[in-house]
Amino acid sequence: MKSIAVYCGASLGADPVYADAARGLARALVDHNIGLVYGGGKVGLMGVIADEVLRLGGDATGVIPKQLVEREVGHAGLTRLFVVKDMHERKAMMSDLADGFIAMPGGMGTLEELFEMVTWAQLGIHAKPIGLLNVAGFYDGLAAFVDHLVGTGFVRPAHAALMVRDADPDALIRRLREA
Repeated sequence: MKSIAVYCGASLGADPVYADAARGLARALVDHNIGLVYGGGKVGLMGVIADEVLRLGGDATGVIPKQLVEREVGHAGLTRLFVVKDMHERKAMMSDLADGFIAMPGGMGTLEELFEMVTWAQLGIHAKPIGLLNVAGFYDGLAAFVDHLVGTGFVRPAHAALMVRDADPDALIRRLREA
């Protein structure tokens, strides 16, 4: 596994534990010699993880749509920054550049990107591992809802199991390597 796409908030969230987790995931990526692929912004958790990967001597690749360069304040100090036409191109390029995916805490965009990758895996478009960094139980409610989807017959158990959850970044990366 050479690179992981990380989906996370352009906000820091309400609890400093989320920024701490971004730094912890950055450390785990660098320790495992895995490059970061992410949304290309320098604000929020996106900026925290990218800055920490770079500070630790790792590789950080950003992919940002033209329309978000100003809003998310495109990160100019990355190893590589790709400015693309739109969100569709962003998601496709991030998927192409990554050997796996991790969703950290984030908002609607993070969830949308996560579920697109789960759907692509479900449809056989890719066979890359997908993880949830479950910081302070952030994804517990989502996991319960996915269990509800399985229980009501709308999601197969094997498809629900595509999302590997762990609160520890190092353990999550190890589990994704084994998936």
